[in-house]
Amino acid sequence: MHRSRVRTVIATGAAAGALLLASLGAAPPPTPTTTSSPTRSPTPAPTTPVPSGDDDPLARFHTQRVPWGDCPDKPVPAEMRCAVVEVPLDYAAPGKGTVEVALGRIPATDPDRRIGSLLINFGGPGASGMAGLAADPKSFADLGERYDLIGFDPRGVGHSDPVSCAGSREPEIDPNADTAAVLAAMRDAVDRCRRASGPVLAHIGTVDVARDMDVIRRVLGDEKLNYLGFSYGSRLGAVYAAQFPRTTGRMVLDGIDTLTEPMTEQALVSARAQQRALDNFLTWCAHQTDCVYGTNTRTAKEKVAALVERLDQEPLVGRDGTNLTGFAASLAIGQALYSPSAWPLLAKSLALAETKKDPAGLLALLGLGESPDPTNPTEPTDPPDPTEPATPTDPPASPDAARGDGFGPVPADNGAAALAAVSCADDPDRSIDKATPAALEKEFSELGDEFLKVSKVFGPRQLVTVLACYGWPAGTDFIRKIDHPGAPPMLLVGTRGDPATPYEWTEETAERLGSAVIVDHKGDGHTGFAGSRCVREYINEFLLYGRLPSGTRSCPAGE
Repeated sequence: MHRSRVRTVIATGAAAGALLLASLGAAPPPTPTTTSSPTRSPTPAPTTPVPSGDDDPLARFHTQRVPWGDCPDKPVPAEMRCAVVEVPLDYAAPGKGTVEVALGRIPATDPDRRIGSLLINFGGPGASGMAGLAADPKSFADLGERYDLIGFDPRGVGHSDPVSCAGSREPEIDPNADTAAVLAAMRDAVDRCRRASGPVLAHIGTVDVARDMDVIRRVLGDEKLNYLGFSYGSRLGAVYAAQFPRTTGRMVLDGIDTLTEPMTEQALVSARAQQRALDNFLTWCAHQTDCVYGTNTRTAKEKVAALVERLDQEPLVGRDGTNLTGFAASLAIGQALYSPSAWPLLAKSLALAETKKDPAGLLALLGLGESPDPTNPTEPTDPPDPTEPATPTDPPASPDAARGDGFGPVPADNGAAALAAVSCADDPDRSIDKATPAALEKEFSELGDEFLKVSKVFGPRQLVTVLACYGWPAGTDFIRKIDHPGAPPMLLVGTRGDPATPYEWTEETAERLGSAVIVDHKGDGHTGFAGSRCVREYINEFLLYGRLPSGTRSCPAGE
């Protein structure tokens, strides 16, 4: 990898690293539809355990009442109510300040058989749990008979004291700038986030959110936390189980995030997973009568890589002037790989780009540009993803603005800002911040060949995520130390063709937790709940009746 290209990769990473964090397992699942040897010791808690009784410094948080009322965003299901509860800004110093955490609740439809509350995290980080619950409660109708379904906006997200970067965390980069100037611009961008977000930005990581979940459990009156977490939500559930093993109830984690890998290794594994998913798509495409790449999957793989490389040199321009670069094309392809239901659209979009030099289809996958056919818009067959942070029309607002009825406006850049802040708060690897520009260029040059071997389409784009946390404070190492914490048995779902959370992370996390049963979903797409009746049956059996298989079980592909 030549030095000029190394600098281009570094500059690209500065501008796009936060966006690509989504493909490191910090991503939401597709909308559900109805259709972890040596001797082990328990994981130490990151802070001193809180005493119980009158000397409990969190007592005022645990005993607060939940003021259920109208929800801030519309529409929501008629039966859904929302509220704000207070949690400590800093659990090490509970008197230092508070954070307001927003909750949404849909009561159990069979109250006579009610078990308690089921807390759901739809992924992220940076995704609103209230919006996720409001978007498609019917998918959880079986669970909703006996559980109050609870969606919440984690601290810093949505209506929970949202963080912001004053419009965008992307630094302004001169493509001709040297590496030192690029890195300086990245530090300035982080400073802008710090100023716009206020004190919550320093206390936004998963360890803090897991402690908030225990406050939520207490104020809802549940003896134990029953929990369903997708994608990033699996990391959140694992961290809760490590901090509060005695109050962990029935816990299901679907689309398992890594707990152990440094950012570089995460990026490499993710590129491999995305390429595996692309290969599966191309095999499917080869069996369609109109696949633009024909029936030879080996040459099809080479042609997709050639398209992405070509677009890096000569982007296609949409009807509204939007450019489709190779970087953008790889993101669009990766987006469509989240669900096999989007594969026909991906096939059509690639055909447009290859045969007509028309980027409209791939741009549409990114929500950019115009539809390929304005009279008959081509959209993915899945409904809109409720876990994607919404982009409100309100202008960015100060976190310190008056909240009125408890819900304030959400900054338009909140999702991207929270994604970067949480991901970096969870990552203790900050050695890259100490590297000189020359050393950084050398490291990227050496890594470049390795990433290209894994995937010519996704490797270079995943490499830039190594820089995504440049300039942020060092994160916690607690998550990597999770090791047989003593939590009760839980259910983990891993999907073999998952482009965002590779199956190997399921096995690693199960080993780390030491009390997990795996459902091995042989299918494609991100998470198993949405696309597999078999997976849903295992999840429902455990959450509703406590029935857990005695060992690994499999669910077939192609349901």
